[in-house]
Order: sequence, then structure tokens, then C-alpha cells
Amino acid sequence: MSAPATERRDLPAPSSWVRRFLSGIPEGGRVLDVACGSGRHLRLALAHGYQVVGVDRDLSGVIDLQERPSVELVEADLEDGRPFPFSDRTFSGVIVTNYLWRPILPDIIACVARDGLLIYETFAVGNERYGRPSNPDFLLNPGELIDAVRGRLVPIAFEHVTLSAPQRIIQRIVAVGPDHHWLQDPPAARE
Repeated sequence: MSAPATERRDLPAPSSWVRRFLSGIPEGGRVLDVACGSGRHLRLALAHGYQVVGVDRDLSGVIDLQERPSVELVEADLEDGRPFPFSDRTFSGVIVTNYLWRPILPDIIACVARDGLLIYETFAVGNERYGRPSNPDFLLNPGELIDAVRGRLVPIAFEHVTLSAPQRIIQRIVAVGPDHHWLQDPPAARE
């Protein structure tokens, strides 16, 4: 039996961080996947019943989803200096993994709805010891994601850790808007 349209067996598994916190996105909400690439997180959100918007400079990795009614694909080079394509929109969830372009970081954060959730995970300083990326322009500084959301979103979870297989140093955050239900009823701890 073939895999459903939202699943491609040739893709890496979705991030455990994204899987862990995806349920915090309000049910039926619209999810933005920034620099969606092959769409592993776009597909995960779609499989969980969310409407999804994927943006990338190359949409060939998600072209199989273009005719789906719950899918919006936007081809845009986020690093070309043009205005962020979603400046006038908010989303129930915003997912960013393995991507950092500091000039649009405030725009990404501003896209999170008042009751929405940001899931962000990317490489951090120190990763240059293990390979790419090694350019400091693409590596988060210690605490940078916490500083980036300050005053706009409330951090719910944060890590600056070394992961294996492959070995890499990452920083990741989950932060919510001021009206998100987790501020009154936080997610259960992993013990």
C-alpha cells in the first residue's frame, strides 16, 4: 500500500522537538513552515489536521502537495531583501527548523498569533566543530532565541544542546502568544 500524500518515505523524520510541541497549535489552525524544504514539518502539520502554508525559494520538495485544498505554497527568496511575504498575516503556529536569516527573525516572530505558538530549532555556535553550517551568520548565539522573542512571546521550553546522529549543536525554543492556553494550563513535563 502506498503512503498517503502527506507522507514521503524518502524524507528524514520530523524533528522530535516539533513532534513534541505540535499539539500546542490551536486545533484547525493555520501553520506556517518557514524555509519548508522537502516539507517534513509541513506534512506533519497537515497530517494532524492543520491548514498549512509553506514558504521556500525552491518548492520542488513539496510540489506534490500543491493541489491539496489545505495547502498554500509560496515561492520566495527570504534572503533577497524584499519585504517578508507574510507581514500582514498571523498564524496559529510557526515552525522553523535548520534555518536562520537574522534580518527576518522579527518578522517571523510577529507572524505568531496572540493565541499562537512558535517552534524554532536551528544550529548554534559550536556547531562549526562538527561540520556545516559553520558560518557564524547561520549559527545562533547563546540565548539568542530567548532574546528574540522577549516582549512579544512567552518561552515555554528552551534548550541549547548537543545532539547526535549526526552530532550537532542546536538551540531550540517553543514560545507562545499572550493569549495561548499553555500560559494557564502548561504542557506536561517529560520525565
